[in-house]
Amino acid sequence: MNRIAALALLLALATPTAGSGPWRASETNTRGWQLMTPEERIEHQARIRGFRSYAECRNYQLEHHRLMEERARQRGLELPRGRRDICEHLQPPAEPRPRAD
Repeated sequence: MNRIAALALLLALATPTAGSGPWRASETNTRGWQLMTPEERIEHQARIRGFRSYAECRNYQLEHHRLMEERARQRGLELPRGRRDICEHLQPPAEPRPRAD
């Protein structure tokens, strides 16, 4: 019973709220959402929020997509392509180009 209550609390905390707060995983922004268990969805969101480097985030993202594509193929489904790189914000800023005066 405690496990169910804890899971319900975690799911409630993972539910999107209007307009503020950190990134939240959902069926509209997570490739393979429908193929993930509730526990996997919570873990996925926590991992995405925890990355501090682009390379670490991107490696996880590619592995997640590979796993979701495999699950989809096993079920005879086709996943939509991703719309954006969720790790993009971790890229180092571009070096300013020197001015040619």
